[in-house]
Amino acid sequence: MSRALRILVAVAALFGGVVSLSAAENAQLARGTAITDPDLLRKLDQNDTLTISRLLRPELNADVPLATDLMFSSLPQLKAIPPAIDAEFDRYIARYRAIYPGETIGVGEGFDAQLFDLANLKSRDTRFVLAGIVNRMDRAYVSEESCGEIRLIYRLARFDNRPEGGKTATRLPMTFNLVMKARDARQTDGNGRPIACAEVARRWLDNGDWQELIGGSFHPSDAMLDRIETNIQVSVAPKSALHDFRSDYLLKVFKYDAATKQFEESTLENQIDRDRILADNDLRRDFKHWLLAPDHLREFDRGTVLIPEKFLARAAVVPTPAGLDASALQPEFGMMQGEGKGDPVFSDDDVVGALKQATARGDMQNIRSVAGFQRRLNDVTCAGCHQTRGIGGFHFPGVDWLADQPSKSTIVPASPHFLGDQLRRRDILTAFAAGKRPDFSRGFADRPQTRGSRELAGSEYQDGWGAHCSLQNAGSGTRDESFTSWSCANGLTCQAAAASSRIGMCFIKTR
Repeated sequence: MSRALRILVAVAALFGGVVSLSAAENAQLARGTAITDPDLLRKLDQNDTLTISRLLRPELNADVPLATDLMFSSLPQLKAIPPAIDAEFDRYIARYRAIYPGETIGVGEGFDAQLFDLANLKSRDTRFVLAGIVNRMDRAYVSEESCGEIRLIYRLARFDNRPEGGKTATRLPMTFNLVMKARDARQTDGNGRPIACAEVARRWLDNGDWQELIGGSFHPSDAMLDRIETNIQVSVAPKSALHDFRSDYLLKVFKYDAATKQFEESTLENQIDRDRILADNDLRRDFKHWLLAPDHLREFDRGTVLIPEKFLARAAVVPTPAGLDASALQPEFGMMQGEGKGDPVFSDDDVVGALKQATARGDMQNIRSVAGFQRRLNDVTCAGCHQTRGIGGFHFPGVDWLADQPSKSTIVPASPHFLGDQLRRRDILTAFAAGKRPDFSRGFADRPQTRGSRELAGSEYQDGWGAHCSLQNAGSGTRDESFTSWSCANGLTCQAAAASSRIGMCFIKTR
């Protein structure tokens, strides 16, 4: 068995697990909130209908979707993306060598840490294929005028010639998300009336025509373009004397600038720049005061907080697996009392005092303890969310319609976190469709917010085998107040899966 294959087997063992729901049941969970039908996605991609080049430069005459070499060279809007990714790789390699001077890092099996080959982004044999379309109207709290977002998610694939003719496709570990606004506020219906958020939501819930679902136009105007998000498995390293098995993912965001007509490098939403904040006394003071302010703490509790850019990073490296215990692999580590060696940003007294005042006002839904505050500080970030119940560092690796029989593929298109969140997202769409004000709040990334539904009961997405649960305190015999509802289904019990004394996993009682 080759080294690369051994690594893939290890990844499968770590992240694959047992999927209790069938592909059909997974598709049912995403009804009205995502397009995951492999036949439709293949048609939209191979007909050059929803390829990146067709959406960004419709006047470009291309009979087939563009390979990556031509895509980046032919689309001026993407000019800033390759050099920004190159620079992040240079920084990543320098950091890795500084931390592990005795290990090698590079492209290929001869290195201790195997890098993603950036030549794939300049190749005539690779291209981004449409892997899914996801409704994110649950994010309308960011910009109510746009009614939230629609995400077209593409997966990088390599196409090699077969000896007998034809091509074989291999999916590569990178996704490219074209994020559009759910509507252009200037958009009107056939009667000249502005299209309301309610109408957009109804189209999705009715599983309407795909063209209407993404704004009614093959070619989105500048007003519809919001940003591009990239996620690359930057390196894979097997267990060594210096570290456990590691797979790191690089997250980047590029916001669309209508003035320059380019996607420009940007900060990541709520991706706290931990190292910079910890190193700057003024920043750490400002961040603490800002986050503990009553209005911001309430939004933080509900998962709708928008942290100011001055506290944010322009890239995130997501180490996986991160485990259930607090460690330097997590994005907030060092900010809370008892973590790391330096002075924390938040002491236990800071958090307890702020929570006491917020609770007296009736503000808190999720965070009721220091542990809850610490968990939200992680999962509100891009990196922390991607470390939680993901498939490696992905939440939507995408539908594999390139397979010979995609409907029978064992590859799950989305993570347990993604699938578990569909009930909440559909509830928000339903509220929009009814003309009501949606509840945009969300629970912790570990457990879905079911909103009274029993649809996920007994599954790994909520309280079934492998679900995250709350351990009882060894002394008091009670659970932490932030996680009291994190119980297990009948026949299962919450058991420690790591050194953590708070969070475990649901396993059969005889274990």
